[in-house]
Parts: sequence; C-alpha cells; structure tokens
Amino acid sequence: MLRSAFFILLIEALFSSKVLAQSTNIPLNKDTYHLIDRFEILSGEMEPNNHSAVKPYTRKAVAQITDSIQKMDMKLSRQDQFNLEYLRNDNWEWVDSSTNVSKHPFMKVFYKNKSDFYYGADKEEAIAIHVSPVLYLSVGGETASSNYTYINTRGVQVRGLIDKKVGFYTFIGENQARFPAYVRDFVNENTVVPNEGFWKTFGTNGYDFFTATGYISFNVTKHINFQFGHDRQFIGDGYRSMIMSDFSPPALFLKINTQVWKLNYTNLFTQVFADAYGQSHGSVSNSRFPKKYLVAHRLGVNIGKHVNIGVYEAVVFGREDSLGNNHFELSYLNPIIFYRSLEQQNGSLDNALIGLDAKWNFLHRFSLYGQLLLDEFKLDEVLARTGWWANKFGYQVGLKYVNAFGVKNLDLQTEFNLARPYTYSHSSIYSNYANYRQAVAHPLGANFKETIGIVRYQPIPKLNLTAKLIFASYGLDTQNTNWGKDILKDYNTREQEYDNKVGQGVATTLRFVDITATYQFRHNVFLDLKLISREQNSELAEFESQSTIYSLAFRWNIAQRLQEF
Repeated sequence: MLRSAFFILLIEALFSSKVLAQSTNIPLNKDTYHLIDRFEILSGEMEPNNHSAVKPYTRKAVAQITDSIQKMDMKLSRQDQFNLEYLRNDNWEWVDSSTNVSKHPFMKVFYKNKSDFYYGADKEEAIAIHVSPVLYLSVGGETASSNYTYINTRGVQVRGLIDKKVGFYTFIGENQARFPAYVRDFVNENTVVPNEGFWKTFGTNGYDFFTATGYISFNVTKHINFQFGHDRQFIGDGYRSMIMSDFSPPALFLKINTQVWKLNYTNLFTQVFADAYGQSHGSVSNSRFPKKYLVAHRLGVNIGKHVNIGVYEAVVFGREDSLGNNHFELSYLNPIIFYRSLEQQNGSLDNALIGLDAKWNFLHRFSLYGQLLLDEFKLDEVLARTGWWANKFGYQVGLKYVNAFGVKNLDLQTEFNLARPYTYSHSSIYSNYANYRQAVAHPLGANFKETIGIVRYQPIPKLNLTAKLIFASYGLDTQNTNWGKDILKDYNTREQEYDNKVGQGVATTLRFVDITATYQFRHNVFLDLKLISREQNSELAEFESQSTIYSLAFRWNIAQRLQEF
C-alpha cells in the first residue's frame, strides 16, 4: 500500500541524525504568488534555490528572495516597499523580524506579531507555534437566479517548528455556500463541488463541506527535503497549468525535493480518488470511494540567472482486485527511473504523461513562459495531419509584463492554452488524469482553446485592482457522445479515429470577465468588491447561459475562492 510505503520512508527520515532546520509552505494564493513572481522579474535574477514552477514555495525560500531584493540597489515604489514588508512580515521567523513586532498587542497576548494572532515558543524553542483564525464571509447576487449567493467559512490554521527541525502545518475550515448558477450546474453535472471533496446539501441550493489540509516537513540532508501530508500542488509559471494545477481537492502526498547546485528534482507520490459517486442531492453512498495513484517527478535546471527549464513525467494507475481492494504498484516508488519504461513493463495498463516547462526573465520587466504536455503522441500521424485521435497533447504560452509602459505597479499578463480532444482521458477511471471527478490539470478538461488577459494595478499600497478576461472555445459532449472534452469518459467510446480537431462536438464559446477591487485593512485582512460577467454561447440552447454576478467579501487569512471556468 502507498500509505505503508510513506510511513517507512518517514520513519527512516525522522530518526536520521541529519535532520536540519525546516520551513513550511506559503499556501497557494494567486495574489501572494504574483507579488513573489513580480519581485523576481524586477530583480532580473533567479534565486539559485528557487524554482518557481514548483509550487507551493517554502517560507524560507521566499524570505531569501526578499533578502536579495533588500540588498539590491533597486528604486522600489511605495507600493513595492509595502509588498516587500508584507512578505517579510508573513515569513518573519526567517528574516529580520523587527518590522513585524506590534506596538500594541491585544491584551498583551494576541498579535504580538503583525502576522500571527497568537505566537508561542518555550524557552528552549523545542516548539514554536503560529495560530491564526480564518474567516471568509461573502454575500452577493446574480442576474441568472433570484437566490442570493454567499460563502461562510470559519476555521483556523496552525503552523510551527519542533526542535527547529520538523515543520508542521494544518488548516481546518467549515463551509456553507450558495454559488452562482453556473457553478451549481457544474455540481449537478459532475456530482462534486469544484475544488472540494465530500459535500452535502445545505438549505436552498446551498452546499455544506469541510476543508482540511495538513503536512509535516523536514530536511534529511542539507539538500533533500521531505513533505508528507494532505494538500494541493501546482506545477508551472502560468495562471493555468497544463501539467498539474490546484483545481482538484487536496490529496494525500509524499514529496521529496532535492536541490543541488542549479538542479531541482521533485518526486511526488499521491493517492487520489478515481470516482465520487452517489453525492447528487446530498445522498452519499456508504461505499468507499475507489482510490488510484498519481506519481510524478520533475527535473528543473537554472540556466544562467534568467532561464529555467523543467522536464516532467507522471503515471496514473490503479490496481483494483476482485474484492474491490486497490494496491499501489511498488515499482513506481523508484525515484530516479523513467516511468514510461515501468508502465510498459507492467503491461501498458497505466496512463503515462510527459511534460516540458520553461521560463525566461528578461529586461527586468518581462517573463516569457510555457508548457508542453504529451499524453500520447505519434510523429508520423502528426506530420501526416490526419487528426488521429491518439495524438493527445496540450500546450501553454504566456507573457508577464511588470511596470507596464513605465507605469509603476501596473502589471499585465497574457496566456494561451490549448488541449486536443481526448487529452488526459484514458480507458478507465483508474487511469484518467482526474481526482475526485475533477481535472488534475486545466479545469476546462480537454478539446479547448483559451486566451487569458490579466491587468493588475496597485494605485496605493493597500489597494489592488484586478481585471481578468478569459475567452475560450471548445466542443462539448452530449450525454451519448464523446468528442473528447470530458476527460472522465472512456476514450474507447470516441466518435472517430481520424479528422479530430480542437473544438469538435457541440461548438461552444465562453466569455468570462472578472473585475475585483481588494483593500487590505491590516496584515491578511481583506475586503473584496467583485463584479463578474459570464456568458456561454453554444450551438445547442441547453448549453447556453448568461449572468452578471456581484459580491462583497471579508477575508481573514484566506485566499479568494476563484471559480473561473
């Protein structure tokens, strides 16, 4: 079993005498990660120990980036100085923490540090603990429904260090929400709440779900780090990822990260869910949801100070026997072997994918990035342009431009994503590239083209204005057809062998506009005013929808909930 293998590796590592000081991660948050990437682009240099395509980042790595920025003779705007102090305060234990000390702690106990509701450590610092409450209160409405929308999340996050050697993190949140109509349509079609696991109905058109993540982290040598727990991962430098995104729910994982010289090698062993049946209308089956496994590795290298290239490989598989038990294929525990050879040796039962990502920072203003994902590929068929169904691939090309046109803190980003029909799908629920009936990579699945434009402007330190335009075209599948968009469908039910092209099926377009103003009252306390316009046009009237959505949200120590599909 995968879990047994995890514990064997953990026990060996924890009892090693070489365990070193360790850092936890910065939770995935597109706003925070944009600030980090912005500073890297402005500096013009990549930190040797930071490979930005592998997310989440460790707090220690981000602190090192801020140290480097401070040492450079950069003329930072008032807004950038505020952002730099924000990142340093958020990771104060790894930097000079003088700016993070509160002048007037609440009751002389709480908020002694600006970023922590409560921080405590014993005299020997055998344990240091950071505790922060989590609150997400949102209310709004839309033109597509008479029901008002809301999000009500209450929780807590805790992180810390034990003996300055083992880091730990946990987040627990209880949620009730009524989402816009298009999200409710997604739930009705897929019987899952996007980004989440188990759920049940709540009130009228509402959902109740529990969110929990947590992991431990430690270094077994100076250059090798282990993390074990339950969380999301993201691979890439884009707004989307064609390789691995944070769209699907958190999963059980073991991550081994090796950083030597300019090389970064990441091994990821995860246990995910092949299906999540019986959840429609809140009636949940007593049967266990079937499990499967996704193992991956990525080798990245920094070339000079401006270019990073990474090579990725993954295999998705399941081994369900006649009794319904599912077993891990132990041969995939080998951290340095070519998985494709193992997949073939096992009888080609599994789904192997390979990928390439690259980034180039230049002129202290720009970052050009991209990804290529190959699911199956036959060069002869590509050159012949036959539209063979099994030439399954996707790619991404994007550009970031900071301080655009000489305007301070005006940042632009454009990105194009494409996935051919049947990409990420396979012959079984145990081998498709999905977790809990949700895409592991791009939320649109396959058989699509997508263009994204993002404008970010920070006119004053505490105010951020963001405008996003997402335009996509794709071919939808009806209940009885399979033109290659739904990655959960068996690709053996495909409509044709040849003449397949992106957008086949029910021709559909999506226009998604999001305009958001975010004001930060104090550290990690935000107020969001959001306006969304979403329009889906299709050849079939049943797939058409249009709505204008508006909301006001109060957030405390939690990222925006984005449902951009």
